[in-house]
Amino acid sequence: MNPVTGTSEPDDSSAERTLESPDPATPEAADADQESGTDGKTKKKRGAVREFVILVSIALVLYYVMLTFIARPYLIPSESMEPTLHGCTGCVGDRIMVDKLTYDFSSPKPGDVVVFKGPPNWSIGYKSIRSDNTAVRYLQNALSFIGFVPPDENDLVKRVIAVGGQTVECRADTGLTVNGRRLDEPYLDPATMNADPAVYPCLGNEFGPVTVPEGRLWVMGDNRTHSADSRVHCTNLPEDAQRGLMCTGDPMAGTIPVENVIGKARFIAWPPSRWGGVNSVNPQT
Repeated sequence: MNPVTGTSEPDDSSAERTLESPDPATPEAADADQESGTDGKTKKKRGAVREFVILVSIALVLYYVMLTFIARPYLIPSESMEPTLHGCTGCVGDRIMVDKLTYDFSSPKPGDVVVFKGPPNWSIGYKSIRSDNTAVRYLQNALSFIGFVPPDENDLVKRVIAVGGQTVECRADTGLTVNGRRLDEPYLDPATMNADPAVYPCLGNEFGPVTVPEGRLWVMGDNRTHSADSRVHCTNLPEDAQRGLMCTGDPMAGTIPVENVIGKARFIAWPPSRWGGVNSVNPQT
């Protein structure tokens, strides 16, 4: 209140607030609200994108950890394990999930279907299956990591028949034996092999006896007449080879180190019509 005039004087602070805060009804106020709303939407979008990137990164890391330490898909490129696993050169084969964790706590057992890195003498003549085109090669490597293309290494899949300390042998009159006991192999299919084990017990040349060294495995394919397995890579004494008897020499060449085993085939992941577990019946029981 002005003591001279008796009139009220305007409050300076109110005037400042009036100047600073536009009337909501004015165009300036509308523009300010619109800018504020736009900034809010932009921040929300950035936050959503950031969250999406974080989630994708976490998913990729977890997937990498799973593939490296727990399980990994593999494409079966050959027909050596039919009918248990389907595969053929130049066509679409089964994709299996390989358990990489089990053998960290146990050892491979007879009947297990395992994926392993071929020893040097098993990889003679192996040629890269990758394209010479750099871009295509990178794509092939990426697809191999998720099991849609075979790995560019001599990774093989076979069934464990005998382990370290056991003696494996095959004769026409006794069939395939381990420690002198004939094996029961329900996974063999005469139609697939074009040969009947009841008529041709060895499904090829007679071989052995071979005593498997400790820490190594004797492996064979289920499609016994179309499998380059331990029988093919073992060494032969010349006099025995002349008589058609195989694998009577150094047992190391025909066996694989346990440390080369990548994991155990657990189930068929693709195609859907083949979904199911991989048979691991122990033929010695």
